[in-house]
Amino acid sequence: MPRRTKIVATIGPASDSPDVLRRLIEAGTDVARIGLAHGTLDDALARYRTVRAVAAEVGKHVGILVDLPGPKVRLGTFGNTSVRPESGTPLTLVPGLDTSDTSVLGVDYEDLLVDVHPGDRLAVGDGSVILRVESIDGDSAKASVLHGGPVQGRPGLHIPSDRLSMSTPTPEDLRLLDAFVDEGVDMVAISFVRSAHDIRRVGTEPYPRGPLIVAKIETRAAVENLQGIIDASGGIMIARGDLGTELGIEELPHLQKRITRECISGGKPVITATQMFESMITSPSPTRAEVSDVANAIFDGTSAVMLSAESAVGNDPVNTVATMSRVAERADQEFDYEAWARRIRHLRRSAVGDSPDDKLTDAMTAAAWRAATEMGVAAIICISDSGLTVRSTARFRPSMPIIAFSPNERTLRQLSMSWGTITLRAPNHVDTLALMEDLVVQARDAGLVKPGETVAVLAGVGSRSRSTDVLHLARVP
Repeated sequence: MPRRTKIVATIGPASDSPDVLRRLIEAGTDVARIGLAHGTLDDALARYRTVRAVAAEVGKHVGILVDLPGPKVRLGTFGNTSVRPESGTPLTLVPGLDTSDTSVLGVDYEDLLVDVHPGDRLAVGDGSVILRVESIDGDSAKASVLHGGPVQGRPGLHIPSDRLSMSTPTPEDLRLLDAFVDEGVDMVAISFVRSAHDIRRVGTEPYPRGPLIVAKIETRAAVENLQGIIDASGGIMIARGDLGTELGIEELPHLQKRITRECISGGKPVITATQMFESMITSPSPTRAEVSDVANAIFDGTSAVMLSAESAVGNDPVNTVATMSRVAERADQEFDYEAWARRIRHLRRSAVGDSPDDKLTDAMTAAAWRAATEMGVAAIICISDSGLTVRSTARFRPSMPIIAFSPNERTLRQLSMSWGTITLRAPNHVDTLALMEDLVVQARDAGLVKPGETVAVLAGVGSRSRSTDVLHLARVP
């Protein structure tokens, strides 16, 4: 069985050359993430174009996920040195200062002194250093180090999300987004989402004509408004770094399971992110705990697992992706498909809206999964312009591959994030049973099914069809 769980790899200085990108894709990268919190727009656009070119050369539908910075507060740079503030050390926080050292921390947020109060605890990075605000003094804040640790570069400064005056997405986010919409970007991640209203503020042409919007769950408000955010988004990222800082690390495992369950029951792909193979930034192999973390995320039903610094700045990004692929493939083999099928009967809710067409698609994908399971078909073939049918089918986690045909190249790249999905290009209009049979032959010629096997085919038939209204069981010729 080929790997079903998808891999998102962040592209950075260690992985943005054409040669390394080619090897990353060959090693198993399904989605290339380009973070915009660091570097220039020109650098990010260059990476985007290089990924596109290399993926075309390799012949794989690699999706590109652009991750907007959001209202992220960062410290002024420590330069090329690593600093280790010790517990009890007094520090001064100065808004607008571009640099930081062992006694003075610059902060790139002008409203810092408005949003924080004495007694607040602020986390640096992913919690390596914890500060307590002692007082507000004129144009600076006095703080002390509660827990010391190493910091370097321009780490984030976590302020409780309900205090932040900044909106999501920020004006800078929207400026960056416009540049990538012009490039035809596949997916866009919105940072520090607090409600469904934040998703609606993005303002791009809606998916599938525009990019698929991925909401990052990393604030208390996002957890409180989870269902509305899932419904308004095209996908979800569980950003465990800031989420664990804001709600407490003891809450994180339970929240991760809950968010995954809610996403999959609604037919939305979900990415599990942050520190999955953190040790592989410098080490040739992950820790045993990291391997178990990845496997357990897969057992919980995650659609994709993500590498961040491991592939962006790590010593060996290709080895990291290859290792992640092996771990994910082995976990996929142990996934309890029967138990999932029993659970999904109770968890499933409509993956789409309330229109009759959407309800019909939902019902047909449920029927296809049931028929495919009972008859032991070799594959479920979904013919979909938008990808909705594929995502609705994927939530059932069928034991057989999902082969997605679409005439829309952007849809095929967006489906790179969908669990268990293999993508192939279809003609512009597949509206007859004869054309459906032609696609079965195409799947056979691609080596995905064998002559004599039975496949289930889902499609909308008829020139006016806006839903999946046909389930066809076909014998592979």
